[in-house]
Amino acid sequence: MSPQATAPQHPTDRPRVAIVTGGSRGIGHEAVKRLAADGYAVVVGYAGHREPAEAAAQDIAAAGGRAVAVRADVADEQQVAALFDTAESEFGGVDVVVHAAGRMYLAPIAELDLAELDALHRTNIRGTFVVAQQAARRIRGGGTLITFSTSIVGLALPTYGAYSASKGATEALTMILARELRGRDVTANTVAPGPTATDLFLEGKDEETIARMAAQPPLERLGTPADIAEVVAFLASPAGHWVNGQVIRANGGIV
Repeated sequence: MSPQATAPQHPTDRPRVAIVTGGSRGIGHEAVKRLAADGYAVVVGYAGHREPAEAAAQDIAAAGGRAVAVRADVADEQQVAALFDTAESEFGGVDVVVHAAGRMYLAPIAELDLAELDALHRTNIRGTFVVAQQAARRIRGGGTLITFSTSIVGLALPTYGAYSASKGATEALTMILARELRGRDVTANTVAPGPTATDLFLEGKDEETIARMAAQPPLERLGTPADIAEVVAFLASPAGHWVNGQVIRANGGIV
């Protein structure tokens, strides 16, 4: 007998709950607002920017939603476990995990300070692994994990060697996890933005460099955090649940 070609039915009477790491700034902050607009209760994870994280949670509450800000170093397994504990105790469970926290450091490979490499890998590789472990253990059926890479993995731009290598690891980890989650009705995907107008991207770049990179996509502009948050919202929604084990290069056609 062939398997039935029917989609699983998920509970619709319970509120959906999202954890967003890196939720105080940039893409993560925009994802927090977008998911809250879709009715999610949101745990705003942050590391060093408490005020904008708490302000985001307060804004959501003022608009009639539910949110809480929680400090957690994503590379610390105990702090990340506590982040998930908060989602479960405050809102009843975890349906969506958006792992947007990350670190960037640019330098030619021959000149790279290995201490910077270790710090970058601690956040981008170990941090992704720690968050993915908790997500794999705790996301409810019908839910999703969304990690973040970069389209630089394909562009292979000079000075991005360490950063791109860490994001390549994120892609590999997420693709394998999607397959390890077989039978759980939980998806795992990676979003890989192109140049996006965030503080992380703009820091240290002159206007000429920014203009040159903005001109590369056929759409002839930088991405915005809102562009990427829309992709996140789709993947997190029931409409996006058939997308699984994919790297989504949300970059305006740059590669």
